[in-house]
Amino acid sequence: MDTLAALLHGFAVALTPLNLFWSLLGVTLGTAIGVLPGIGPALTIALLLPVTYGSDPTSAFIMFAGIYYGAMYGGSTASILLNTPGETASIVTAIDGNAMARRGRGAQALATAALGSFVAGTIGTLGLTFAAPLMVKLALLFGPAEYFALMVLALTTVTALLGTSITRGLFSLMLGLALGLVGIDLQTGQMRFTLGVRELLDGVDVVIVAVGLFAVGETLWTAARRRFEPEELSALQGSMWMSREDWARSWKPWLRGTLIGFPIGVLPAGGSEIPTFLSYLAEKRLAKHPEEFGQGAIEAVAGPEAANNASAAGVLAPLLALGLPTSATAAIMLAAFQQYGIQPGPALFDSQPELVWGLIASLYIGNAMLLVLNLPLAGVWVRLLAIPRPWLYAGILVFATMGAYTLNNNLVDVWALWIIGLAGFGMRALDVPVAPAIVGLILGPLAEQQFRRALAISQGDATVFLTHPISLALLLLATLLVALPPIMRQRARRRAKAEALATSAMRTK
Repeated sequence: MDTLAALLHGFAVALTPLNLFWSLLGVTLGTAIGVLPGIGPALTIALLLPVTYGSDPTSAFIMFAGIYYGAMYGGSTASILLNTPGETASIVTAIDGNAMARRGRGAQALATAALGSFVAGTIGTLGLTFAAPLMVKLALLFGPAEYFALMVLALTTVTALLGTSITRGLFSLMLGLALGLVGIDLQTGQMRFTLGVRELLDGVDVVIVAVGLFAVGETLWTAARRRFEPEELSALQGSMWMSREDWARSWKPWLRGTLIGFPIGVLPAGGSEIPTFLSYLAEKRLAKHPEEFGQGAIEAVAGPEAANNASAAGVLAPLLALGLPTSATAAIMLAAFQQYGIQPGPALFDSQPELVWGLIASLYIGNAMLLVLNLPLAGVWVRLLAIPRPWLYAGILVFATMGAYTLNNNLVDVWALWIIGLAGFGMRALDVPVAPAIVGLILGPLAEQQFRRALAISQGDATVFLTHPISLALLLLATLLVALPPIMRQRARRRAKAEALATSAMRTK
């Protein structure tokens, strides 16, 4: 009952005219940036951090959550009609969604994607409502040693799972940890790594780093590798109303996608890409006509889109309850909390109940808004694909530069923005994930403080991290996240080599 009472209070916050406006603005903007290829919610939220610096945090996070959910909806439009995923989570949707569009069934593909997103988003938000308080009860058992272990888990999660190489992820993490050391040591009052620059005494602003890596670096990378040539857009034909057969083939994949997406979003499993692939494979195995997959099977659009949106809701549970980001967008939202001097975790539910429950309630409202925005207005969103890309990218860079300057009204921030932005461009070119750098910058100093507190309480006994059961379990889990992927890849290579040798031997005989 406490959870339901808190949720009702959240609806009272979210249904105020001002917060309804921010929710509508967020879902509209999120849908638009989801439609545009190469621009995701992480980039957009990072770009808006300087703009929302002085606004009410509840309203700002309602808008950010709307952008996040909206991008999950909008990403399917470009995937289906252009065969160019607006979001990485929509890569699977492009396989059969674009095939449906080429066969004149693009409207039905968009309809099952929108309805599946609504069903999964609503169920996922319901799961978030009850999962987050349970996580808070667990986190209340934590002391300094447990918090340090939890932050180590967060750091290793993002490092190991966001990117193609643990080595590259560790490099990005170390860069973020190094930036987090700049400024005045809070416990000793000593200056660290400021290079004599007065503006760095308070440290490197997390907003500058987020905008530099995600907005400037990502935009430069997208513009550099994009071929500016006409794209083949599949036209929408006929009514978007789904037939009875479409409904019969879609509703089960919606539910299965939700059941796959939400738990993986909650767990440190790398965001929404993994559940969409798992949903696609599950639907192909369960389909009566698996030969249609790749040729325009509606189940292959319904299931992955549901998994995509359910995982978005799941990602918010560990972020709010534990301060644990499991996706790039969650890392940027963690930076947004840092901007307001708020630390996500169990204390957030007591210290900022209006923010937490207003945000969760706004997800229900935003999900309903998105259904209205996406079904009848699909033709409007398609027109966004006609925006010249050079104009779009130039506008993002100008907006980012202006936002960085207005943050503190000094040119040091602008120089830092572009230095970090160019570094971000280099990281993307070398396939180095940028999310670990943001997480390292934010959680590094906090982990350092908890580490020092734990040692002070234990009078310098470092075994305190291994004698506490929760701390030990979290550290073991973090170790497994780093150690298991290389071991599994090595086993796969050995198996493939053994199979190749066996095949060669059989051919020789």
